[in-house]
Amino acid sequence: MALTLNKYEKARVIGARALQIFAGAPPLIKVNPEQTPLEVAKAEFNAGVLPIVVIREQ
Repeated sequence: MALTLNKYEKARVIGARALQIFAGAPPLIKVNPEQTPLEVAKAEFNAGVLPIVVIREQ
């Protein structure tokens, strides 16, 4: 089942991944060295390669 994220979940996922990249985590896609961690995280999110799971409580 595909889950669409709302804007807050999307911002949280991209922000968490940008922090990981800034701390030294390797990028999951091919990137340009001049890209910021936030730009890389957005590109990874749009490519659908992030291994981050969002769990919603009901």
